[in-house]
This record gives sequence, structure tokens and C-alpha cells, in this order.
Amino acid sequence: MRVAGFYVAGVDAGSTYTKAALVDDEGNLVATAILMTGVKIVEAARKVYAEVLRQTGVTEDRVKFLVGTGYGRYNITFGHLQVTEISCHAKGAHYLFPNTRTVLDMGGQDTKAIRINERGEVIDFCMNDKCAAGTGRFIEGAAKVLGLSLKEVGELSLKGKKPVKISSTCAVFAETETMEQLAWGNSVEDVLYGVHVSMATRSIGLLRRVGIVPELTFTGGVSQNVGMVKALEEQLNMKINTSPLTMYCGAIGAALFGLEKLRAAQEVKVKR
Repeated sequence: MRVAGFYVAGVDAGSTYTKAALVDDEGNLVATAILMTGVKIVEAARKVYAEVLRQTGVTEDRVKFLVGTGYGRYNITFGHLQVTEISCHAKGAHYLFPNTRTVLDMGGQDTKAIRINERGEVIDFCMNDKCAAGTGRFIEGAAKVLGLSLKEVGELSLKGKKPVKISSTCAVFAETETMEQLAWGNSVEDVLYGVHVSMATRSIGLLRRVGIVPELTFTGGVSQNVGMVKALEEQLNMKINTSPLTMYCGAIGAALFGLEKLRAAQEVKVKR
């Protein structure tokens, strides 16, 4: 087994979860970790960074660069650089799926549509407004009122036969509408199917503003929701890329930015 000369790390401090990724000097992903962000962003970032080191046995002195990204990136003061999550998700998606040209990143508080080139660089992007109806918070609300886990919500939506129309444009009112739809006799499965269809419709509206160019890669925590993947694929009539690693795309991209910085610095030294 090859022993890396050094490592770089990326920490993605999201509104709901904080993720970390560790990459070796050849750009190989060697570890990932995740935990709830909570109110103490710096503490969460330090803990998740410590976890990827623990998993691999890599000592902190061998990590030569750390990049922070995400909602709380400026709180990651123990890092060397902060990079916007848009660029990091683009780079991370391209790393996992090199033919990616469009990225949909859906997190707890916002959704982003991103167009990238063949090098994983951002060409264009747009974000949803401040409403959480098209984000992970919308699903969390539905799960809460139904007493279900996020995993159960996605799986139950797959059993829906006819999606119930969810018309609310606010996550708070959508929770109320979800309960009303159940009271009117609609099945839990059909209501949840409708919730996912509603979210997919909003997301596709964003994607169309930047242009939907295959391949499309779905990133962020909601990319692990099977119901959301199905709803998007049905409306787009195309297969989308997702994997257990796509929720870590922000952290992976951040680490890769760190590796690029180190390589650039090394090239400068060689030229001198």
C-alpha cells in the first residue's frame, strides 16, 4: 500500500450538517465524515476534521492544507483558505463524475443550479430565494409532522401512485397543507410523492435558468433521498448521477482546491 507524502482536507460547514474529506497528494479520496452542525459551527468543523484523521490514522502535521466551504466557512479559522460552496460542489461533482456539465446542489436551506465546463469550473449558477420550500428543510418539515425519519419519507414516496398537489410556497404552510391533505383522505404515500414532485418542479425551474446539459449530477444531503431522485428523473426524463459520496461533494471539492494550491506553490518553487 502506497504511503502518501502529504494530505489535504476540506471541511464543508453546512446549515444542517458539517462534512469533511481527506485527499492524498495524488488526489485520491481517502476518507469522509459527517455530523450535525448545531449552533457551534467551529466545534462541529473541528470534530468532523478530527474524525477523518482518526479514520485514517493520519496525523495533523501531515495535512498540509485545509480549505473551508459552505454556510459557515468563515468560521473555520483553523483552515488556510475559504472557497464558495458553489465552486466546491462543482469541483466535487466533476471529480466523482467527470462528464458532469450540470450540478444540482440541494441542502438544508438553499438549492443551487450550476453549469460547469469540462474542467469542473463554474460557467453559470443560480440559487433559490429565501423560501425553504425547495430545500431539505421542506422534507424535514414533512417528516416531522408525520413522525417519520428522512429515510422513511423518501422510501414511502416511492410507493405513491398519484402525487397530491402541494401548492404552498412556504415550508411552514406546506407542513400544514400536508396534514390537511391527509385529513381529506389522501394516503401518506401519495402526499409524500406530491411533496417530492413539488420540490423537483422548483429545482428544475432553477436548472432551466442555467441550462440543463447532460450529465446532471445531484449533490448535497438531499441527493441521498431516493424519492427526490425519482421525482427529478421522472420530470427530466433522464438519468441523474448520485452516489453515497455526492453528499460530500462540497468537502471533496474544497480538498481538491487545497491540492491545487499546493501544486501551484510547488511549481513556483521549481521554476525559481
